[in-house]
Amino acid sequence: MLTTSTEPTEAASDEPDRSDRSARPGGLARRRPRRRLVLLLALALLTVAGVGAWLLTRGDGAAETTTSTATVATTTMRETVAASGTVQPRQTAELAFEVSGTVTGVYVAEGDTVTNGQLLARVDATALVAARTAARSSYDAAVAQLEEDEDAGASDVQLAADQTAVVSAEAALEQARQDVEDAELRATVNGTVTSLDLAVGDVVGSSGSSGTSGSTGGSSDTSTDSASTAAVTIVSTHRYLVDATVASTDVERLTEGLQAEITVTGVTDTVYGTVQSVGLVAETNSSGAAVFPVTIEVTGTPEGLYAGTSAEATIIVKQIPDVLAVDSRALRADGDTTYVEKIVDGGTVRTEVETGAVYGMQTEIVSGLAEGDVVEVPGFTRPTGSGDGGVVQLEVPAGGQLPGRTGPGDTFMVPGGGQ
Repeated sequence: MLTTSTEPTEAASDEPDRSDRSARPGGLARRRPRRRLVLLLALALLTVAGVGAWLLTRGDGAAETTTSTATVATTTMRETVAASGTVQPRQTAELAFEVSGTVTGVYVAEGDTVTNGQLLARVDATALVAARTAARSSYDAAVAQLEEDEDAGASDVQLAADQTAVVSAEAALEQARQDVEDAELRATVNGTVTSLDLAVGDVVGSSGSSGTSGSTGGSSDTSTDSASTAAVTIVSTHRYLVDATVASTDVERLTEGLQAEITVTGVTDTVYGTVQSVGLVAETNSSGAAVFPVTIEVTGTPEGLYAGTSAEATIIVKQIPDVLAVDSRALRADGDTTYVEKIVDGGTVRTEVETGAVYGMQTEIVSGLAEGDVVEVPGFTRPTGSGDGGVVQLEVPAGGQLPGRTGPGDTFMVPGGGQ
């Protein structure tokens, strides 16, 4: 309650002349308006308090408590690690000619579907064929010389030189044969042509070996393309990876072969996969936190997946069958004792329980309950009136805590319609 106090007034016989009071700054004539202001403020506060009390108690009926029940059940519990990333093709082939020459034919276009070994383009092989013919002649000559010297009983030194010449000529012949084959550019994976930088008449030069590469963090059964500029890029179709990252606190729990459930943007059904690799070197995400790369190979060929689509993965690191568990909200605490209100013959019986691990909203029951038991789940207390100004009294369940409260059994008052 707000209280106010006023200064005692002087006796009437001692009171100075009214004109004197009005003339003196700081006199009683200035004090009375202040007292009136204080009284008005007090009256306003009392009014607000009265309205607040009415709002808190204006329900039309008695307060009622809403509760629910939960059934104790045996289930399979899982420990998981969350990962996020993007869908990528399982294989990406970036191909370029390994020999020099003028392009004489291009047989695919962007968007075409190709198969492993299919001819994509070729260059003029006239010079390459001539080089192969010359290499064959050199090899035949080296072999003939070796045979001649052997028949003539040449020295060991001469024979060793002849054998070296044969080996060298044979290697040159094999390279010449390979060059003729490399005049034709062929697909190395089944997939779709996503990029084509070739046209008839282009002059291409050797830029190293080309091959097949996995997506970032890629597949272990692929090789890296060393070509500086890809003439043709092919991505595998219907076979995908998820290039993801996990928090540094979780990476030690991951190993190759773990199963994962993947939620892909735009795809309704759950997609499944297997952890293919776990990175050993940390990266920094957009928030500056340390994360580790993880590659998850998608199982099968699910529909609706596209490269570059966002994906969230739940990696199952531990799965425990036949765990007796109950809704964690049903648990209550009394000191060091944990108990539930078990439903028995329409009533409730306080039953002490021993709990184990917590799995999300479920808690393992070690003892005290059996499968099929039904327990009460505390709800909230609210007025039954129709007004919006009532209050909701929430009770904190065992293990829970509301803002400003310290533990189970406390209540937290929320104005009706408020949060």
